Amino acid sequence: QVQLVESGGGLVQAGGSLRLSCAASGSIWSLNAMGWYRQAPGKERELVATITSGDSMNYGDSVKGRFTISRDNAKKMAFLQMNSLKPEDTAVYYCNARIRISTWRGVDDYWGQGTQVTVSS
Repeated sequence: QVQLVESGGGLVQAGGSLRLSCAASGSIWSLNAMGWYRQAPGKERELVATITSGDSMNYGDSVKGRFTISRDNAKKMAFLQMNSLKPEDTAVYYCNARIRISTWRGVDDYWGQGTQVTVSS
């Protein structure tokens, strides 16, 4: 069984910073791309950032230049450094990981439970 656990969310003033962490655990044969997505009330879930196992990164347009994704493959963790936060960044942030649990099974998507980020104006 695979688990993704996020931490680091909270309340911050506009212009502030937060760092989210995501830890993957369980029966993991290979940990491929990891990423962060967010969902604000009444809106669809959207891409924030992704990072491959080779550290190739991709960002959503609204966070480019402000957010930085990174990972620690040895610890099976991903991080999201969020700077210059804006009220419109308020959302539940979800960790995603593409994981292979065995040699005979393909890659599956796994999601964390989400962590709330609230940015006050």
